Amino acid sequence: MKVLGHKIELLTGLLLHDVTMAGLQELRFPEEKPLLRGQDAAELENSDAFLLAMDTDWKEHDIETPYGLLHVVIRGSPKGNRPAILTYHDVGLNHKLCFNTFFNFEDMQEITKHFVVCHVDAPGQQVGASQFPQGYQFPSMEQLAAMLPSVVQHFGFKYVIGIGVGAGAYVLAKFALIFPDLVEGLVLMNIDPNGKGWIDWAATKLSGLTSTLPDTVLSHLFSQEELVNNTELVQSYRQQIGNVVNQANLQLFWNMYNSRRDLDINRPGTVPNAKTLRCPVMLVVGDNAPAEDGVVECNSKLDPTTTTFLKMADSGGLPQVTQPGKLTEAFKYFLQGMGYIAYLKDRRLSGGAVPSASMTRLARSRTASLTSAGSVDGSRLQACTHSESSEGLGQINHTMEVSC
Repeated sequence: MKVLGHKIELLTGLLLHDVTMAGLQELRFPEEKPLLRGQDAAELENSDAFLLAMDTDWKEHDIETPYGLLHVVIRGSPKGNRPAILTYHDVGLNHKLCFNTFFNFEDMQEITKHFVVCHVDAPGQQVGASQFPQGYQFPSMEQLAAMLPSVVQHFGFKYVIGIGVGAGAYVLAKFALIFPDLVEGLVLMNIDPNGKGWIDWAATKLSGLTSTLPDTVLSHLFSQEELVNNTELVQSYRQQIGNVVNQANLQLFWNMYNSRRDLDINRPGTVPNAKTLRCPVMLVVGDNAPAEDGVVECNSKLDPTTTTFLKMADSGGLPQVTQPGKLTEAFKYFLQGMGYIAYLKDRRLSGGAVPSASMTRLARSRTASLTSAGSVDGSRLQACTHSESSEGLGQINHTMEVSC
């Protein structure tokens, strides 16, 4: 398991969209907490211990969509015009295996208690799912995306901020392309915008003949270095993938993900009538993740003025599991960039009252925007460069590197 205190590189273009700020405040990364702290390897193999942390206030729903039932769990209720946070997990996982560690992280809860949170499980991937009947046609990736408006309508959301990993990131990106008015922002981890070519398809088929399905999925989730060196984490996920997720249903999802088409996006101005994601996007990948090349390519196809690229040094394929504190901090600033300011408790400060957590909507300005600029000395973030755009709008351009 990776130790604490490594570098995060935030590369090119964090857009604090249409928000004016007098300056950048001190940046403090929360103290990292170990994965499933207090549990040893034997407890990691226990599915109840792995999955059930702090689930008591979640409500389960089965929602009818044009392409079948969709299992959803939700916490909270819509709060005015504030968007819901909607998640979609990677292939081989479900919302619990993918997001429990991240959403149960204390500082993340300080943020999410001000939003309704909605976790979507891909068809048949939830805990206890019945096996699909023989001949069942699993929805395509486009159809999975087209199922989500039914969720939004069912709960009365006006729009959502999506958090997706791997296959789930692809689904949410498709959703935002087809229904842009329903998506206010996206956090896409380990997204691969490319469909599989014949060589990749053949390699996947060969792997399926020589490996078990859980092992094949593990090679998608983790890098070879992690599979060799991070054996405790990998073994815990091997157990859960094999025991918690219905294997026949998983095979259908895995086959459909591997038959996906290229995500139809291009950077504005590069091709006529280029399609792109219109909302702010934060791309996240570990520098030791199998999806690194795909995320870098996705970054090259998005609008740099609305895209943040967060590359986690010494992080592998599941940064939301191994680095929940640092990802939480990045998510907080991403929300600030969209006009939501989080005043979070700093548990490390001594003396004096600390404001309770709150989340407020900032008034949006149509005449100015701010992208972040920074240099870091220890945990302090400072503005370092300013430039005026051709329209006279004050901007700050940046590459930010944080050591902690």
